[in-house]
Amino acid sequence: MRRRLPASLSRSIVAIAMPAVLALVAGGCARSDDVEDEGQPHAELSGVLLDLQLDEISGLAASHRHDDVLWLHDDGGNPPRLFAVNDRGGRLATFRVEGVTKTDWEDLAAFEFDGKRYLLIADTGDNGGLRRTLQLHVVEEPATLENARLQPAWSIAFRWPDGARDCEAVAVDARRGEILLVSKKRQPPELFSLPLRPPAGELLTAQRLGTLSGVPAPDPERLKRAPRRARIDSQVTAASLSPDGRTLAVMTYRHLLLFPRAEGANWADAVAQAPRVSVLPWLPQAEALGWAADGGSLYATGEFIPAPLYRITP
Repeated sequence: MRRRLPASLSRSIVAIAMPAVLALVAGGCARSDDVEDEGQPHAELSGVLLDLQLDEISGLAASHRHDDVLWLHDDGGNPPRLFAVNDRGGRLATFRVEGVTKTDWEDLAAFEFDGKRYLLIADTGDNGGLRRTLQLHVVEEPATLENARLQPAWSIAFRWPDGARDCEAVAVDARRGEILLVSKKRQPPELFSLPLRPPAGELLTAQRLGTLSGVPAPDPERLKRAPRRARIDSQVTAASLSPDGRTLAVMTYRHLLLFPRAEGANWADAVAQAPRVSVLPWLPQAEALGWAADGGSLYATGEFIPAPLYRITP
């Protein structure tokens, strides 16, 4: 969470920073010193987030109900709200989520369950490692893109099995009735699961499934040049499950990892195998990732305004 600047100052900063953002994007979308050593997916600039309401974006999911529409939410310290934007980054509508307390929203997932389309909001951030319980809120995806208020269809309260941890990456496997959660700061990252539709009112304990293999370690040269940044490069900041339910995409501050799940395998087996790893295009603090509704690409953006909105074809 960051201290918010006055709107007039924020607009000035956006105006000044915008040419630099476009120059970085036009310069190849990736850090030139990374490409020789690691693969780079094809990334196209879909749009740019310029709206000051879209500062601190920490969750992204592609709509399964509206063509070329993305859902976004922002970090803690802001009202409990969801934004509908087009695939160029323009805000279409804002939805206030009522009846919930927003502590630290960190990820967003879109899914279909029992014939309805839903969005899952993950209030799972815990920078200080102090939260005893965390919440997941499920809202039905709005049919109309007009400013409105939403109520959760259901909420899930849970805790970790062995003490607090930060978590910014959550995905939904509706076919298996399972929510997947990936820890942020522990190395290697840990994978947990929760039931998607548990009995109401219960405090659940997340089940630890295993750890993620293949998360790149800090590069020695990067450690010399930018030690602080290099040490956090491998922290997981978002996750998303492909619409066919077969590939878990995981984002760190520097990389995109794809974990395919073989027929008959579970997610513990899938993340134990070496993933496909590629370097992300340039992003100002990579925080939000979501598969496109057609499953052929992923959208990604960062936390600061202005921020590029990419469509990445792995």
